Amino acid sequence: MFGPTIYKERRAALLAQLDQGIVLLLGNEESPKNYHDNTYRFRQDSNFLYFLGLDQPHLAAIIDIDAGSTTLYGTDPDINHVIWMGDLPSLSDLASSTGAEQTAAFSELPEALAKAKTAGRNIHFLPPYRGDNKIRLHQWLQIPLNDLGREASIPLVQAVVALASAKSEEEIAEMTKAVNVTRSMHHAAMQQARPGMKEAELAGLIEGIALSHEGDVAYPVILSVNGQILHNHYHGNTLEEGQLILVDAGAETAKHYAGDITRTFPVSTHFTTQQKDIYEIVLKAEQDSIAMSKVGSRYLDVHLSAAKIIANGLRDLGIMKGNVDEAVAAGAHALFFPHGLGHMIGLDVHDMEDLGEDYVGYTTALKRSTQFGLRSLRLGRALEEGFVITVEPGIYFIPQLIDLWRSEGKFMDFINYDALDSYRSFGGIRIEDNVWITSEGPKIIGEPIAKTVAEVEALRKG
Repeated sequence: MFGPTIYKERRAALLAQLDQGIVLLLGNEESPKNYHDNTYRFRQDSNFLYFLGLDQPHLAAIIDIDAGSTTLYGTDPDINHVIWMGDLPSLSDLASSTGAEQTAAFSELPEALAKAKTAGRNIHFLPPYRGDNKIRLHQWLQIPLNDLGREASIPLVQAVVALASAKSEEEIAEMTKAVNVTRSMHHAAMQQARPGMKEAELAGLIEGIALSHEGDVAYPVILSVNGQILHNHYHGNTLEEGQLILVDAGAETAKHYAGDITRTFPVSTHFTTQQKDIYEIVLKAEQDSIAMSKVGSRYLDVHLSAAKIIANGLRDLGIMKGNVDEAVAAGAHALFFPHGLGHMIGLDVHDMEDLGEDYVGYTTALKRSTQFGLRSLRLGRALEEGFVITVEPGIYFIPQLIDLWRSEGKFMDFINYDALDSYRSFGGIRIEDNVWITSEGPKIIGEPIAKTVAEVEALRKG
């Protein structure tokens, strides 16, 4: 964790944006995998990490808006904890490390909330996403389970988004670590992939690299020769000459900051002409989009620019036709680019997504589109200094979607369906970097990761 001053300053900034009452921040508990004592790897709640930094289960905090103080709730370790888990810090030691003024037993938390409720004080809490915390809030605050999301504090959500969206120098340093480990993961996959290997061998290799740096993967590894399946976590295919491998993988540091990088490379030592043609379109869309990602630019406009680059490139290949601006406005390009250009990234790979994407990526003046493809854009708002975003355009050939649109006669003025027959087994290409928005312009985080055709082929041949 960072030093206590950072967490005290974050909590003070939070309180400055709220009127009165208390803020309840719940940490996460251990989560059983198949029985109580066999748990998944523990992951602390990101909002709890942001304001308190404490990375262990069975903790909560009440931040008193009126008093300007923080009480940490937990349990002091006893001899049983020591036997099984080793020497653990006391609750008072944990409070000191995060600058909390007071401590109390976790068992006293329901009473403290009941007292605040009786006194008519506002109890601000964030939308819960884990079942155990939902049950606790239901029991402690007498809110029906199905109403917890609606009863969560919108002012608190908005305050957290406002504070956590701009990354500090300490956070950028952590995210740089994450991307540099991620670089090692991607380069290892490019260097080690061979025809005849299982996808699982490469997936295990790169996940091991993340673990070896005292962290974890930031999200389940996407590694597949079926890159047209956007979130493909199946790793059972055997690599064959002529295929493409799409790898979307990122490391998470010990402080839980995420990297999120995608690269696509051939199973062979070189791209085919067809693969190279599509790859170069995606690369241009990515590089031009990064250059456009400046303070004040709406990311919606950057997304639409990328869509036009993709549509124009596909038109040059005879896959699309007609007026590019009209095709993108109608959404015809989404047959090949059905997702958004990117999202915020930080402690979460989709930063603060648990608070609601529309609070993070949109504003009261800018609403999310309902159009296929564009509705999947997680970030549309104007970029601000300190944001860290992903830029990840792609082109995919999804046979089922192609067949559906063709059978419905969709966008016949913009899509040359006959030309798609030779792309049915192509897969997909996505290229992604993490970009820090600064007053001096966009900066790609971390050391360069092979991206051009020449760079990728050099690693494949190496």
